[in-house]
Amino acid sequence: MLKSRANGFDPPLRAFHRAVRGESEPDIVTRLALVVATGCYCGYAPVAPGTAGSALGLVVWIGVRALGSPVAEIAVLVVLAAVGVWAASVTERHVSRTDPGIIVIDEVVGMLVTVALLPIGVGVAVAGFLLFRLFDIVKPYPAAACERLPGGWGVMADDVVAGLYAHLVLRGGVWLLAAWGG
Repeated sequence: MLKSRANGFDPPLRAFHRAVRGESEPDIVTRLALVVATGCYCGYAPVAPGTAGSALGLVVWIGVRALGSPVAEIAVLVVLAAVGVWAASVTERHVSRTDPGIIVIDEVVGMLVTVALLPIGVGVAVAGFLLFRLFDIVKPYPAAACERLPGGWGVMADDVVAGLYAHLVLRGGVWLLAAWGG
């Protein structure tokens, strides 16, 4: 059984509390939104769910990169971003909280933005991961302002901006290494 989390999203406890309050189980659409929003339940990680979501983003990137198509990489990014806005909105309504910690689809998409169309490799993956986590935590302007957007837009937008910042720094680093013969 998972440890009870400070934000109250321990799944067995939630089911118990729903039963006590006489609430019904979520419908199939809400369940699908929860699966997407939590990154196939990575968002329920007892420690650092955002980091778990970012790691999932790297796994998705490696899988999409195996297809060998830049078009597929961008298409997956755009589709996940759009579906993420929907799933985050539904999840926020379901749990009655704004940007709850269980939502990690924003980290998945932010990580994909960070490494999009860059050469695949351990160095790029590690540097991209660390840069994205830094920018996601620090939230330089306009990332913090984007959080005030309504619903899933606010959940997703700040991580897309953090991903863009991380991408630009990472792309600059890749360019410098190539220019210096590294």
